[in-house]
Order: sequence, then structure tokens, then C-alpha cells
Amino acid sequence: MSRGPSRGSPTTRAIDGLLLVDKPSGVTSHDVVAIARRALGVQRVGHAGTLDPFATGLLLMLFGSATRLAQFLNDEPKEYEATLRFGVETDTGDVDGRPVRQAPIPSRAALEAAAAPLIGPSMQVPPAYSARRVGGERAYRLARAGKEVALPPTPIVVHALRLDRFAPGEGGVASCRMLVTCSGGTYVRALARDLACAAGSAAHLDALRRLRAGVFSLNDAADLESVRAGRAVLRSSLAALEGHAVQELAADEARLVLHGRSAAARVQGPFAALVTGAGADAPRLVAFAERNAGPHGDEWQPRVVLDDA
Repeated sequence: MSRGPSRGSPTTRAIDGLLLVDKPSGVTSHDVVAIARRALGVQRVGHAGTLDPFATGLLLMLFGSATRLAQFLNDEPKEYEATLRFGVETDTGDVDGRPVRQAPIPSRAALEAAAAPLIGPSMQVPPAYSARRVGGERAYRLARAGKEVALPPTPIVVHALRLDRFAPGEGGVASCRMLVTCSGGTYVRALARDLACAAGSAAHLDALRRLRAGVFSLNDAADLESVRAGRAVLRSSLAALEGHAVQELAADEARLVLHGRSAAARVQGPFAALVTGAGADAPRLVAFAERNAGPHGDEWQPRVVLDDA
């Protein structure tokens, strides 16, 4: 997952904020960043939650100083809609890969029985074609070079998994839809692989679409052509902190916070967006802060100061 900012040319201008994009199939997340940088004339762009080239759906993009808020986004759990094709497993785990294993297509009963144990916390072996690093090298680069890739399992949580839209095949189910709610770092391609194996079959993804990331929804995303044409609406940096508490600062508090000093905590929560002009149409985000115990009660200690005015 890429969460750091990318830097453009010195001629680009500074823009701060959040943009939700509906990524189409056939382009990389990096391609979307490049398109947005050119269209909006931005200096710094970052994205949270990389999508595979074949996948579509919600991509969160941050601009300017808002890139520093990436680690604080309320972007979990993730929700996906996937189409599984049974009988063939590919090296990439998706429709773009090369077939590497065939198996009988499964029954609906076998699939439903295999799905239940996948729900909850578990250890998942990432696909060989993934961005995980092996000895400092990306796993997918090693796999493309024909080298053996052995990735250690990583902890994931599947909060919900539902199968529907079963399409019959000869003696079983040829394809189905899988709706998944899961933690960040979960590979839906690997879920499809493990589901099929447990049902005595093989599978790959025909399609994958991210519907939601935490408090952010695909329903609010702009399509890529709107981004390319400069018609996409850029949200404020404060919108990137949706789901966190918000506290308005008095003028003297804002001056202190801008210099990294703490402010008295007057709202609940472990973190808060500290703003001025909360009654205005566009409140000004001063800082993102963490609650700490102070000598006179709980205080907000700035983690990221954004407003240098």
C-alpha cells in the first residue's frame, strides 16, 4: 500500500485536499496519480490503498499538505465485490494471469461450507504477484522473472463474506459473486484461492471492485474522465479526517497549536481535527492531534500541523 506523497515538477502549484476516484480497469493506481497531477496542476499527490490494474472502484487520493494525513484516514474496513471463476487458477490470481492449475468446478454446498471458516481473524499467504517485498525486491517482479516466491503469512480479518449469484456449470458452480468486508492488507485474490481450494476446486477473479474504505464510499467518487478533464470536485483536507472528532480552537489556542503546543481537550475521542472558523462554510484545519493526559486535564497534542498561516 502506497501512502507517501509523490512530487511533481517545480511548475506545479500547491493544492490541499481529498479526492475520491472511481478507478477503471486497465490502469494502475500510479497512472491515476499521474493523470490527477497533470489535470489539477498539483505538486504533491498520494494515494491510500492501491488497487490492482484489473480492479476497479474506490481510490482515495490526497493532495498537498493533506498527504501527511494518510496514516490517519478512517479507511478501514474495506468492502469489495468480486466475481469468481471456478475450475482454473492463474499465477496472478486474476483474469490477466496465466493458467497454472485446473480442478473440477465445485458444488454450491461445498462453496458455502468453505466460506464460513474464512470469516474472522486468520493468517493469509499473499499472492506471489503482490507488492510485498522479498529481500528488498517486490514479489511481483521476482515472479515475473520466473523466480520462486515464498511469502510468509500475514494477519488479516474478514468481517463478513457472502456468496451469491451462482452461475451453474457442468456438475457444479462455474462462477459466483463474493461480497467481502475485510481489514486492510487482505488480498481478495488470495481469499478466492483459499475458498476454492477448501471446496476442492480452483479459482481466479474475473472482476474486483472496491465499494467502500471505512467512512468513504464509492458513491461519492468521481470517474477518471472527470478527473482528466478537471471537473472532479476536490474536498477539503478536513474531509480526509471524516469520522474523527472535531474541536474548534480559540484564536490564542490556534497560535499555540501552530507552533506545536497542546490545547485543552473539550471533545471526546482519542484523536481530533483542530479547526478554526467551525461556523463558517469552510472551516480551516489547523492540526490533527492525539489526546494526552496533561497537568490540568486531557490535552490535544498535535501530530500533524497543517495550517502555517
